[in-house]
Amino acid sequence: MDPQTEADRARLRMLRDQLQRDGIRDARVLEAMARVPRERFVPVAQPADAYADRALAIACGQTISQPVIVAMMSAALALTGRETVLDIGTGSGYQTAILAELAARVVSIEIHAELSAQAGRVLAELGYRNAELHVADGTLGWPAAAPYDGILVAAATAECPPALLAQLAEGGRLVIPLGGPGGQVLECIERHGDTFRTTHLTKCRFVPLVSEPHDTNESEGD
Repeated sequence: MDPQTEADRARLRMLRDQLQRDGIRDARVLEAMARVPRERFVPVAQPADAYADRALAIACGQTISQPVIVAMMSAALALTGRETVLDIGTGSGYQTAILAELAARVVSIEIHAELSAQAGRVLAELGYRNAELHVADGTLGWPAAAPYDGILVAAATAECPPALLAQLAEGGRLVIPLGGPGGQVLECIERHGDTFRTTHLTKCRFVPLVSEPHDTNESEGD
């Protein structure tokens, strides 16, 4: 069987048997996930393995999220295609690619240089020109391009970093898993002036959000 055909079939099964089954109805998100070749972002024995209904390990002790979680987080941002989005935790680059399909500009932050470099190579090979990658501390966001219409955080922390709330635009949405190692809740935080309204999306489990030690000698994540 042609490997590309196998991957295409696995991608369609993912849409039908995982995303639509679990209630993902956002047409733009479904179309984006139908276009992005997930198998390019993960080291798998067979292309179809990339579309398994689970998180997959990548380098640096990190993971690529379960497809339905990627879809849910992306849909929660309610993007129309005109937005600038901050992506915290580039990882494999798969979520970055989905956001690049959905938004005008994506600024993606990764603390592990190895992951950022590999993701950058794959994104470039696939022709994404509206995603810029930076090696930096995600808990600090990326002030140079703020404010952001959407912020997506693909790692868990006990509390939302204040810098991310500060960089969220009026009416913008921030999607983040909050909680400890025992499990987290995926939250969508929407900004209205100085008020932040939170909606609970689902229980989840993410790797910790890692930060650089700051001048206060405090750090988040581990």
